[in-house]
Amino acid sequence: MVGLNGHELINKPNKPNKLNELNKLNKLKYVMTNGDKKILVVGGAGYIGAHMVRQLVNARCDVVILDNLSTGSRKLVHGGEFVQGSLGDSNLLDRVFGAHPFDAVMHFAAFSQVGESMNQPLKYYRNNLAETVALLDAMVRHDVKRFIFSSTAAVYGEPVEIPITELHPCAPTNPYGATKLAVEHMLADCDAAYGLKYTALRYFNAAGADESGEIGELHDPETHLIPIVLKAATGQIDHIQVFGTDYPTTDGTCIRDYVHVNDLAQAHLLALDALLGGGESAVYNLGSSNGYSVKEVIGKAEVVTGKKIAVVEAQRRPGDPAILIASSEKIKRELGWTPAYENLEKIIRTAWNWHLKQILNVQHRTLNSLCSAIL
Repeated sequence: MVGLNGHELINKPNKPNKLNELNKLNKLKYVMTNGDKKILVVGGAGYIGAHMVRQLVNARCDVVILDNLSTGSRKLVHGGEFVQGSLGDSNLLDRVFGAHPFDAVMHFAAFSQVGESMNQPLKYYRNNLAETVALLDAMVRHDVKRFIFSSTAAVYGEPVEIPITELHPCAPTNPYGATKLAVEHMLADCDAAYGLKYTALRYFNAAGADESGEIGELHDPETHLIPIVLKAATGQIDHIQVFGTDYPTTDGTCIRDYVHVNDLAQAHLLALDALLGGGESAVYNLGSSNGYSVKEVIGKAEVVTGKKIAVVEAQRRPGDPAILIASSEKIKRELGWTPAYENLEKIIRTAWNWHLKQILNVQHRTLNSLCSAIL
């Protein structure tokens, strides 16, 4: 189907866990009342954005996805109206905002590789900061007053205390974290000047995939630990490198806090619900509040996959803290966020299901190509 200005309407059936979805939706007071809410999701073809779109569609929201596909994939978009384009295109933004009376905007359109941000800082300031300025400018022009921002734990920099709360000093050590923090400052100024209310959600380590296996993590290149470990389990790579085994932790490897991507999306829904109900601007951490070492992640992956994963030990990477664990008590207390995937093995199992489906899809395409060649 085709929507406004020839943009494609995608109506693929979702297959959620019905009980889990019902429990999540029951917490929403405003998202599902007084008609379908119209939400713009920028970066909605990316890993986290695509899971957000899926949950918004399940909540009967009217969703428009704007993505330039520089890092996203069309095959991750399930539902809504898709518009391909850049946040830096003010004419496009005016057409989109002019055609849709949005109740809120959700932002997932940032570049997010820490190492790349060190080597190409201007790429990050242009995309993450300048293009967000253009988006907020359009929101002000079209009187859209609610904004949900995908921020990051990288705004904190080196931790001075564990677990990390929202009151922890913000001192980012790389341009990626600096651009995210700059947007948070800009949002606070927009609230003061224009009454634009926002929620900034500071993620720790997003992981896992939707239980349907239809959407999941799809990065090129892949830099996240769990999908790299699973690629080693499938034989797509020979081994995984462990950077540093001499940290002051129980097994010498870094400890991180992993949160399931659907739990992240659920937190966004709760934040949206709060803003729709007249809530004030806020900042929240999103993590599981549990820490797992690199070796523990590998061990859990071996249990889930039934495969032995080859490990090569390497030197520490500069700037890698020994331990990063979030305190998510604030969002649990204020918005009632309850993660459904607090068990790491369960998180990895959803990611493994996604990886296996991708391999089967490749095999099916190869077989179909061979059959077509023979015929």
